[in-house]
Amino acid sequence: MQADTAPPDTTGGRLHDMVERASHFSRYARGLIAAESDLALRAEFTTPWNATRMRKRLGELMANGSSVARGLRELRKEVMLVVIARDIAGHADLAEVVSASTALAETALEAASLQIHAELVQQYGEPHGEQSATPQKLHVVGMGKLGGAELNVSSDIDLILLYPEEGETTGARPLSNHEFFTRVARRLVGTLSEMTEHGYVFRVDLRLRPYGESGPPVASFDMLENYLITQGREWERYAWIKGRVITGDRGRELMELVRPFVFRRHLDYSAFASMRDLHHQVRLEVQRRDIADNIKLGPGGIREIEFIVQLFQLIRGGRDTALRRQPTLAVLPLLAERRLLKHDAVKELTAAYVFLRNLEHRLQYLDDQQTHALPRSPEDRELIAAGMGYATYSGLRDQLELHRAAVTRHFDEIFAGTPEATDELASVWPGAMGEADDERSCELLARLGYAQPAEVLRRVSALKQSSRYRQMPAVSQGRLERLVPRALEAAATHPNRDVTFLRMLQLLESVSRRESYLALLEQYPQALARVAELMSASPWAADYLTQHPILLDELLDTRSLYEVPDWSALSGALRAELAEGDGDTEKEMDLLRHFKHVQTMRLLAQDLAGTLPLERLSDHLSDLAGVTLKIVVELAWRDVRQRHREVPAFAVIGYGKLGGKELGYASDLDLVFLYDDAAPEAAENYARLARRINHLLTSMTSAGVLYETDLRLRPDGASGLLVSPLESFREYQMRHAWPWEHQALTRARFVAGDIAIGGTFETIRVAVLRQPRDLATLKSAVQDMRRKMLDAHPNRSGRFDLKHDRGGIIDVEFIVQYLVLGFSHQYAELTGNVGNLALLKIAARLGLVPEDAALAAHDAYRRFRQLQHSLRLQGESYARIEPEAVRKEVAAVRGLWNAVFNDAPLQTTSHSEAPLQSQLQTKTEGKR
Repeated sequence: MQADTAPPDTTGGRLHDMVERASHFSRYARGLIAAESDLALRAEFTTPWNATRMRKRLGELMANGSSVARGLRELRKEVMLVVIARDIAGHADLAEVVSASTALAETALEAASLQIHAELVQQYGEPHGEQSATPQKLHVVGMGKLGGAELNVSSDIDLILLYPEEGETTGARPLSNHEFFTRVARRLVGTLSEMTEHGYVFRVDLRLRPYGESGPPVASFDMLENYLITQGREWERYAWIKGRVITGDRGRELMELVRPFVFRRHLDYSAFASMRDLHHQVRLEVQRRDIADNIKLGPGGIREIEFIVQLFQLIRGGRDTALRRQPTLAVLPLLAERRLLKHDAVKELTAAYVFLRNLEHRLQYLDDQQTHALPRSPEDRELIAAGMGYATYSGLRDQLELHRAAVTRHFDEIFAGTPEATDELASVWPGAMGEADDERSCELLARLGYAQPAEVLRRVSALKQSSRYRQMPAVSQGRLERLVPRALEAAATHPNRDVTFLRMLQLLESVSRRESYLALLEQYPQALARVAELMSASPWAADYLTQHPILLDELLDTRSLYEVPDWSALSGALRAELAEGDGDTEKEMDLLRHFKHVQTMRLLAQDLAGTLPLERLSDHLSDLAGVTLKIVVELAWRDVRQRHREVPAFAVIGYGKLGGKELGYASDLDLVFLYDDAAPEAAENYARLARRINHLLTSMTSAGVLYETDLRLRPDGASGLLVSPLESFREYQMRHAWPWEHQALTRARFVAGDIAIGGTFETIRVAVLRQPRDLATLKSAVQDMRRKMLDAHPNRSGRFDLKHDRGGIIDVEFIVQYLVLGFSHQYAELTGNVGNLALLKIAARLGLVPEDAALAAHDAYRRFRQLQHSLRLQGESYARIEPEAVRKEVAAVRGLWNAVFNDAPLQTTSHSEAPLQSQLQTKTEGKR
């Protein structure tokens, strides 16, 4: 139980109480005050220390005759006394303490390196680079807690010292840049770490540099890069996460050099194994040194929290730049936001981290020692407990154990080893038990329900004997050897287990050279199980996942996998991610493609799970295309070099399936581009914009194509202008367009760009659709176009083509388009872009077609689309089915078609056509 203490104020006489409390809980503070009686009098306890105040104070000390070395030591005493007093009194939180400690280190490094550099320049001249011929500066990289801006009060500082280029100084006694900066480094270390009568500033540790203790104290950028490429080890990736440039003028260049080593371009699940091994080494060291009570390295300590955070940084930091932040407490909330950890887990880890860091500081306040061990003496134990606000040491210890147990629980859940396949299944891998026992393996697979166990074994054996397998690193071979039996086990839970496993084997083979994907599937058995579900349900899904294995990551979290998409939030997240790309077009194109792939995979998972009706799926896929197009327009306009305005007066119009919100997974986009801008350069600039948009959409990158496009529906088709002025588009549609172009217009809608132009387009569309038309002429034109389409898609298979054959999908679409074009001048509601199903119901309600015939065709159209969708998921090239299976639906559509187009001639009196209802009484036996 924590002791009840009234928070002291910092006014008047209470300043004395703060100093007394600091002296009571810190022998180091007591010694400072005893050695310098005026130290407490000149210290400012009411205001936190920051870098600006420290630089000012150091300047005052040096102006009074102190050297930089002595001035920094005097500054440290003042900073430490104030930090200890404010923390113990409850006026400084953890953020203030680590911020002050970090600022002190940064101030010391900046001041000392600047002074030393200037002194050596006087002797040897300014160092210049061979390549750039510009003055060179020492680049001090803070590692560990200094790099993370979370330095503890008595910490040493881990540094890597670098200079940009080889070269030499310009003085009368020139030195090579390497020798010059070696001298800077040695003097810098001495200035900070040597113990004098005034104390020390910081202990300095350079062991994280290239080649460690056997390497030179400083290295050039080129040397560092070569080292990381050829000899960099996994633990150094972990260490460099915290790397931050403290001094130097080319820090951005330096960190760009390091970034590919630390953060892989793709998700890096191999980090699990390396971090697990590193942690194992730490635990062995803890056991060897018998330091289980060490709150940093012991079980449930600070290091385990850092390992958890840095694991996700290593895995995802290559793609998610926000996760590259160095401070632990800044990254933890991001793990919850991205659903990498549960909110409760992050809350517990944060509380534990703050508790452990505060306890760490109480331990170090005692004697200004870099210690993390709980004290052994009863007196010190009670002192630490009271400093933490606990009445007894046992109370403190109980709370400590609660926090450590929580950290250990979360750590073990994340880093737990993966379950092995059964011993029997493991023997299926050739050579797993010496001589492969094919007969026994076949019996085992047959018991699991495999219909062709011999073929399964043959495929597994072929994989092991392949050149691809032989060229794999031993680590990857081991992962694959463990994964194949697990895949057999997962596939066996599905009725089509043989084909499911073979699809899974194809995936494993395709990713076999990407250790990270093998590591993901090995680390997360639930992902392998979901792979089996997808592979079993749909060959199209299997191919999609095999082509885009980066989507394996999406299978880890069912919350996001089955979540209804929030397109506004997703668009905002994509924009934020693109903003961090610094205009790198190739990176932006890959980000756009990855965004589309991720959302498609999530929708696909919901689709296969049966939770997403086809109409809703099409809506989402159309919304996905709309979100993508809006951003593509912005990116493309940014790249038009001679653009004449900030925001383009330009709109993208969607036709066909995009316009009618009936997109499928692999649908292309029918697009028309319009602009409304009188500027002389408008036509040329918008043509450039349109070409750029098409390039961003259709170019093949490592992540594939974003969308295939069809731009032939623009005025005058492929021979027409790529971009049309709005007024020209109006003129063309009102006076020159073919009937089939008006049919296409029934399903057109504004998708992206200038909203005002989109509104004007809709006005034009409605006006065109509401033009009075001669029904006989319209009927003839629609029937003629239908015959042409039928001739263009001959079907000699003996099966019914759901889309193209008579009585199929296109017949329904043409019926609706005829009704819209023929009767919108009387009924404005027919111009609504609400989809064919809704328009059939509206037509029936208006009496334009018999209600029962319309509803029968409505149901047939829905079933056709569902069947078409299912066939495509099964990988069928053509949406064709046995005629008997849809006989009733075909009859319904043919019946409505014949009623609309083949009955007695429709009344053709100019512009005064009666509804079809009056002409179809006999056909419908008196029913509406």
